[in-house]
Amino acid sequence: MTDAAHSYLPRSGTDDYAVREYDLDLSYRVATNRLDATAVIRGRARVPLPAIVLDLVHLKAKRVRLDGDKRVRFTQSPTHLRITPPTPIPAGAEFTVEIAYDGSPVPRRTRWGTLGWEELTDGVIVAAQPSGAPSWFPCNDHPADRAAYRIRIATEQAYTVLATGEPTGHSVTSGRGVWTFERPEPTPTYLATVQIGRYTLEPRRTAGVEWVVAYPPALARRVLHDFAPVGTMLERFQELFGPYPFPSYTVVVTEDPLEIPLEAQAMATFGSTHADGRGGSERLIAHELAHQWFGNSVGLASWRDIWLNEGFACYAEWLWSEASGSHSAGVLARTHHTGLRLAPKDIVLGDPGPDLMFDDRVYKRGACLLHALRLRLGDDGFFALLREWTSRHRFGTVTSADFETLAQEHSDEPLAGFFDAWLRQTALPSLTR
Repeated sequence: MTDAAHSYLPRSGTDDYAVREYDLDLSYRVATNRLDATAVIRGRARVPLPAIVLDLVHLKAKRVRLDGDKRVRFTQSPTHLRITPPTPIPAGAEFTVEIAYDGSPVPRRTRWGTLGWEELTDGVIVAAQPSGAPSWFPCNDHPADRAAYRIRIATEQAYTVLATGEPTGHSVTSGRGVWTFERPEPTPTYLATVQIGRYTLEPRRTAGVEWVVAYPPALARRVLHDFAPVGTMLERFQELFGPYPFPSYTVVVTEDPLEIPLEAQAMATFGSTHADGRGGSERLIAHELAHQWFGNSVGLASWRDIWLNEGFACYAEWLWSEASGSHSAGVLARTHHTGLRLAPKDIVLGDPGPDLMFDDRVYKRGACLLHALRLRLGDDGFFALLREWTSRHRFGTVTSADFETLAQEHSDEPLAGFFDAWLRQTALPSLTR
């Protein structure tokens, strides 16, 4: 990985090792916001490791074992845990580190707002993108480091827990519910999540996909009305993008209002504000579902290429509008292209910088790029490209260069100038030529 891959979050994550699996055992008390946990992290050294450095914020490590050695030394700063083995770990060697830690988890303060583990009025939400994962577990917090997960959570019996992975067990002991989830598909830390609340679960199956909506009982009517289109979205998006990449999909609607919804691996979280009973957030529902293909299955090698997540998910909103009988993608592209013409021209889509990586212009310019490419390739060629993109890079990480290369394979005319104009220049290209 190059220095550019770390330029947006230079203090988060490392290339020195790769994590293969996170095994997290969490005991949490909602009433007191108390977390007692153990993380077992299995990884492989890419270079000789004099130390294993993990991201961990606001929580305190109590005991650390490395490959069963109880004597391993460790130190902790406000943002990192440094584990020093008796001798350096050789390049290519595998290791297992076990960390017991505890504390009262709070969101991490960042330039993008507070991120990570956050208390709701009655429960918990984890929304970690891009750097909130260390607020609840020690990790190698880089989007390209993708691992399997096993998460076991014990909390008060009255609460329902949903977390990254398929549910593999649930039991109740002494008034405490214990929930277990497993996710073998490679998952970056920012897409790992825990959701705790007093939820009703509404299971569905559409187009070969199991999906479930979790919601507070008081919001039942609004939620069931507004999220009914998910099934049809699953059907249409599989036609356009290829098979849904995970065994299931979970939608969580919290009792609390949330400013924005957010994707996690095979899950999306919405606030009560996104269930008005009139379908007011339908485009956002489509957007978060599309991330399961673009961003979650096909992941980022670095944050500089975030348009590959957000531009694609934004264009999926327009495709859903077209499929559902509302405005066509062409109409929406022209409308938002006009808005971009009137906006400041100070953003480079292929490298917007950390301050602008979530700027709405990244979303809309990325979506306009895709529509302009669709006009060049034609519908058959464009959607064949999208399906091959999700198939070829399934559970992998990608860069803009990867998309440019694949698009060129689907085009009879050179596309270098097209991508240079859209991705590396601030001036706004035409939609048509």
